[in-house]
Amino acid sequence: MKLTVRLTFGLAFAWSIFGMTGCGSTIQLTPAPLEPLTNTTSIGQAWQSSVGGRVAYPLQPTALGQTLAVADSQGVVALIKTDTGADIWRIKLQAEISAGVGFDGQTAALTTLDNELVAIQSVANSAKVLWRKRLPARVYTAPVVAGGRIFVLAGDRSVQAFDASTGAKLWNFQRASDPLILNQAGTLGVYRNSLIVGHSGRLLALNPDNGQVQWEASVATTRATNDIERLIDLADRPNRVGDSICVRAYQAAVACVDARRGATTWSKVTQGATGVSGDAEQLASTESDGRVKLWSRQAGALLWESQKLAYRGLSAPLLIGNSIVVGDAEGYVHVMNKADGVIKARFKTDGSAIAVAPVAAGSVVMVVTARGGIFAFSPQ
Repeated sequence: MKLTVRLTFGLAFAWSIFGMTGCGSTIQLTPAPLEPLTNTTSIGQAWQSSVGGRVAYPLQPTALGQTLAVADSQGVVALIKTDTGADIWRIKLQAEISAGVGFDGQTAALTTLDNELVAIQSVANSAKVLWRKRLPARVYTAPVVAGGRIFVLAGDRSVQAFDASTGAKLWNFQRASDPLILNQAGTLGVYRNSLIVGHSGRLLALNPDNGQVQWEASVATTRATNDIERLIDLADRPNRVGDSICVRAYQAAVACVDARRGATTWSKVTQGATGVSGDAEQLASTESDGRVKLWSRQAGALLWESQKLAYRGLSAPLLIGNSIVVGDAEGYVHVMNKADGVIKARFKTDGSAIAVAPVAAGSVVMVVTARGGIFAFSPQ
């Protein structure tokens, strides 16, 4: 039996940076104050909407074309127009959500706290539950819907594939993993005709037809002696540009893999718990202490780092154009200059934490808050 664990920001940071001591002293991590902005860039709110209720699970919204698929904790699932914020459809499941939302334009997929995989059929401006399937383990990662199939990465890091139309189980992949697992989103994505999966400190490419391993690359290792410190897992969605796939190893490293060769290009020790975002040249990450870092995607060189948002509980970043967008625990969205990390704009939402990484559809950037607010804006 595996033990599920989620290290809070303060505890994970204390263990990883300062270590455990017996002196009983308490380290106060005070969020950096918001500095006045000079020479700011205008930022206009495009629209505002709501998921429905609070978001208290690892939501991974999917932006596809001009649509955004989202869901709240209580089972409200919505497909929203990214240009206006208007609903295309909205449906209420009679269950609480544990992970979502996968969406391919026709089928949305989520998992519930009752360990069910739910497939929703999207037709024009309406939606209906297509089927439900019982799963053997809790899921924290949004399913991936691709090629007429739904792929599920469970908390025990087993992977299952289902027919998107019928719910028929196609295959199951499982290998021995660490005795501790994270109850936060893991790494699951698609690269050409491969399913990309995080397993402990390794990135795997699976054949989507049968679940067989095509290649695997080690991106992080540990020499720790106890189970908690030995915990290495890949967190959040992979960032893919061409044949380069970059990932976060929880509180251990940021790394990039050449998917053509199935080999790690580089891996840098750095401590964070959120995913990465990049373009063909650079890669952005946010660290557990609130530092924002920009890396060279090809070589892994650190180009710059900023401590302006230290201890503010940052979301994963979004690198878009010449900007890096991050949210914080007080509901602020910060827009940084990609060239030097200078904060050039700031946007206030509803005062609750930005719950997920910002997502983009064209020039519109969208964030979802813990209260379920959806805010869209366009950095000028």
